[in-house]
Amino acid sequence: MKKIFIFILSMVSLLSGCEKISSDENNVGTVSAAAAESETVTDTESHSVQTVQTGVIAEQILDGDDGEIHYSYYLPDNYDSGKSYPLVMTMPGYDRMWFGEQSSGSNLNWNGFLSWTKLDEEMIVASAQLTDWGEKSARQAIELTEYFTENFSVNTDRIYAAGYSAGGETMSRAVSMRPDLFAAYLHGASQWDGTFEPVAENGVFVYIFMAENDEYYGSQRARDAYDGLREAYSKSGVSEEDMEDFIRLDIPDDNYFNSRGIYNYHGGGNIVFDDEEILKLIIQK
Repeated sequence: MKKIFIFILSMVSLLSGCEKISSDENNVGTVSAAAAESETVTDTESHSVQTVQTGVIAEQILDGDDGEIHYSYYLPDNYDSGKSYPLVMTMPGYDRMWFGEQSSGSNLNWNGFLSWTKLDEEMIVASAQLTDWGEKSARQAIELTEYFTENFSVNTDRIYAAGYSAGGETMSRAVSMRPDLFAAYLHGASQWDGTFEPVAENGVFVYIFMAENDEYYGSQRARDAYDGLREAYSKSGVSEEDMEDFIRLDIPDDNYFNSRGIYNYHGGGNIVFDDEEILKLIIQK
């Protein structure tokens, strides 16, 4: 059993940027749960009474196989160990990764974490502050996902991934390495670093979102990822008529962002997490 070290949640105003090169304060939410609360729940199988914290549980550490994993998570207020809940594993961009204690909890005010907690359906949401966006971070994302399935009441048929910028590079690898874990993946303003065939073979739904004039990646990388996945799904037997059930490509133009007061298109990519219809599409898979 891996050890978790729990720290006290301290609400502070944190960095608003979460991409590698710039920040966009227009797309940052605010923590809706000021502090975690204790809930007494009954395990219906063992009839034992357990006390768990609900709400936002900040700044945890998992002693993982590849080193410490710094993460925060959310449990719904009515969390019941006798039920099972969808799990969303969501990874932020470079500015909200782990850079030592001064960065601890900087992903808590990120809309890519908070927006999932505001949906009508109760779910568990976890977000890690990893130290890179390559092979190691992908393994850690997988290990953290497995930790939650082993220690919380997770519906293993409804585990979802999301990633923005550097977090998207990580999660594209993680979903490719363990496509059996995930039902769907929201790939926001990032490049695809994983492979395509395992994703198609396991029928993972992928939604790709990228600004037409993303300053960091450019939209061609989103089109390349879409084409690669489309080809893999076609080879797996998916027809053209059914392709949208497995992959979507969304590349808004400048007007989409400008009309919302956003002029930094890479940072503006965070707006995908404010679109309730897209989030619902993910968790319906």
